[in-house]
Amino acid sequence: MRGGRQRTDANQAEIVAALRAAGCSVWLTYQLGHGAPDLVVGRAGARTVLMEVKATEDDLLTEDEERFFAAWRGGPLVVVRTAEEALWAMGIETGED
Repeated sequence: MRGGRQRTDANQAEIVAALRAAGCSVWLTYQLGHGAPDLVVGRAGARTVLMEVKATEDDLLTEDEERFFAAWRGGPLVVVRTAEEALWAMGIETGED
């Protein structure tokens, strides 16, 4: 749905749970639409990362998401597909290879 997607990817709950278990604060923003990323994640008062959650490598950014990524001038904005990728984006070692 253009401008106001209301669904989450199947892996989002696992990613959010892993981030919170690692001590991150997570704000769910997927309902904002207009290409806004799915999550705003903070850690230790020093790092904030915007995350777009995709279920598989085949899932591409929507046109709205591409525009948001191109226009964003703030801190890191990443696409994550797994809890390990999300933790890595926050600078948290998982021991996974």
